[in-house]
Amino acid sequence: MSRNEKLLGTGLVGTIVAALCCFTPVLVILFGVVGLSALVGTLDYVLPPALAFFIGLTIYAVWRRQTAKNC
Repeated sequence: MSRNEKLLGTGLVGTIVAALCCFTPVLVILFGVVGLSALVGTLDYVLPPALAFFIGLTIYAVWRRQTAKNC
């Protein structure tokens, strides 16, 4: 597995996990079950930047993959 494929895989998995946690109450339920429901208020500060980062990482990996194919 090349470095570009690992980067793309990391970006895609991170994007999917962050999107699930942003748009569904997965973390809210999980934090409630574990007993960390006091931290639910901080999710609004962490999840959107994480989602933006992983979307950017995915775009970068796709761009890098395309430029490697063209060379």
